[in-house]
Amino acid sequence: MKKVVICGINTATLPKLSNAEIDELMQKIKTGDQKAKQKFIYANMRLVLSVAQRFLHKKYDADDLFQVGCVGLIKAIDNFDVSLGVKFSTYAVPMIMGEIRRFLRDNNAVRVSRSLRDIAYRALQSREKLSATLERDPTVDEIAKDLDCPYMDVACALDAISEPMSLSEPIFTDDQDEMELGDHITDEFNIDEKYLNNVSIKDAIATLSPREKRILLLRYYVGKTQVEVSQEVGISQAQVSRLEKSALNVVKKFVS
Repeated sequence: MKKVVICGINTATLPKLSNAEIDELMQKIKTGDQKAKQKFIYANMRLVLSVAQRFLHKKYDADDLFQVGCVGLIKAIDNFDVSLGVKFSTYAVPMIMGEIRRFLRDNNAVRVSRSLRDIAYRALQSREKLSATLERDPTVDEIAKDLDCPYMDVACALDAISEPMSLSEPIFTDDQDEMELGDHITDEFNIDEKYLNNVSIKDAIATLSPREKRILLLRYYVGKTQVEVSQEVGISQAQVSRLEKSALNVVKKFVS
């Protein structure tokens, strides 16, 4: 087995409990036996890891997600009703997922109103349910119909909890040259800025090659994307990116 070490715990060493051991420990837990509870928590950390792994694409530390999942596990243990005849894992997984989702929602960089978060949370649950039924990702319209909620409310709620991306987010072209998200966005608002009129910047631009000057002109005066610049100048986007970065480094040295 491949081991996973998370929060200092080697998951390959975690014990596996039989159904009889689970029932026995749960009975002891309900009587207040803390040692039994600790053993049960430790034995179920592999379950927490399996749930947390679904969220590892998020920009949060894996240890943080695992610890939040453990909180959900403890809540599941405290609230589990042994008389229902349901497997503990069946009850615990939604509790663990809910705790992680709450953490991600509450720690979003953009603050969202509680009413919008509630709609978003219900929409995420609906999306998961519909995905299992339809065997594909449901549309926003399908989610809205399932919730009996206006389309725009659901769309806005899901958009509100989406994690914002930095314009410096690295992306890649086909030839694997690294580029940033901002390189693909047209600036339609700041095309009249006069910051290049600064004397130091003028001196820096004077040292650039004609091609570098033209690239900076198209990028920062006209507000074109690197794709648009590459088409106008007649070179690849990757070359535009390299020349632009080189020219900006020259400018920075003059004004620093």
